[in-house]
Amino acid sequence: MKKIEAVVKPFKLEDIKDALAEMGITGITVSDVKGYGRQKGHSELYRGAEYVVDFLPKIKMEMIVDDKDVEQVTATIVEAARTGKIGDGKIFVSNVESVIRIRTGETGSEAI
Repeated sequence: MKKIEAVVKPFKLEDIKDALAEMGITGITVSDVKGYGRQKGHSELYRGAEYVVDFLPKIKMEMIVDDKDVEQVTATIVEAARTGKIGDGKIFVSNVESVIRIRTGETGSEAI
């Protein structure tokens, strides 16, 4: 099993969720996060004063998938999240040793 974490632009959340739902991926955890990378923030004007916004709002999506689904899930996220502009985000894939569904006690792939 693998954990896929995707940090993407907030307005792409629904597109990604819909694309993953078509694949049968329904277990997703979503968090509002702020980040800073090559995009390096931007300047804004508020009541005549200019200030710099270093950390930009992003969405972090986390999901656990079977090893066989990793390539298809990451490709789907890339396709749904891509705008072609800086700040589209990143995807991280890591190993998961075990998963336990608390309600039933199921473990492994059955618990996903």
